[in-house]
Amino acid sequence: MISMRLKQFPRLAMVLALPALLMACPSSNAEDTQADAKPGEIKKAEGQFKATGGANPLADAPVTAMMGKLAPDFTLTDTDGKKHQLSKYVAQGKVVVLEWFNPDCPFVKKHHLNNKTMKGAFEAFAEKDIVWLAINSGGKGKQGYGLERNQKARQEYDIVYPVLLDESGKVGQVYGAKTTPQLYVISREGNLVYNGPLDDVPNPGTIGDMDVFNSLMGNCCEGKDVEPTQIKSYGCSVKYAS
Repeated sequence: MISMRLKQFPRLAMVLALPALLMACPSSNAEDTQADAKPGEIKKAEGQFKATGGANPLADAPVTAMMGKLAPDFTLTDTDGKKHQLSKYVAQGKVVVLEWFNPDCPFVKKHHLNNKTMKGAFEAFAEKDIVWLAINSGGKGKQGYGLERNQKARQEYDIVYPVLLDESGKVGQVYGAKTTPQLYVISREGNLVYNGPLDDVPNPGTIGDMDVFNSLMGNCCEGKDVEPTQIKSYGCSVKYAS
């Protein structure tokens, strides 16, 4: 936040003229704002957030994700038809984990089907006031695409948290998601503090060490200061539409 020192008297005329200017401006709604978004860009969300006195806690986030900065806001729908808005979870003081997902990627199956390490990671922190969201940014006709495929995979893999669909790929592009799986951790203050894998072995048949992720998550959940950490992820490429 940048504080600005206002000089009262030289700007009095501007202050008095402001209501008239506002009345002359055309109104817009959330649908108009979203429709104007360019590929790879998400406009700042609007809405009411009780926990922050009506202000969107991510309103000042950069347009593209940056480590240590506020996470860009987004709204996506899950496989059950429920909408999820990131800023609302941040307003509630949640630690949020974003997991890029493709049900047909062997590296995703490593953690969801062949082993239950992803579910285990979620369950290890589930009682610490967190939200975990899987996101599929695959485009139409791509591997792992579609509502039915992801509904089936969620049941088959026994995924207990929501799977969100990002068919346009806008959210994935804003966050710079390159692989599946790839994890992002957002602190209770809304800052992006982790971007990387769950474990350190880029082999679909072997589970590696998960200490970096687990340690950062533990500290984040306890409200401790954490050093923003970015580690190169491994896995399948995110199957964007273009």
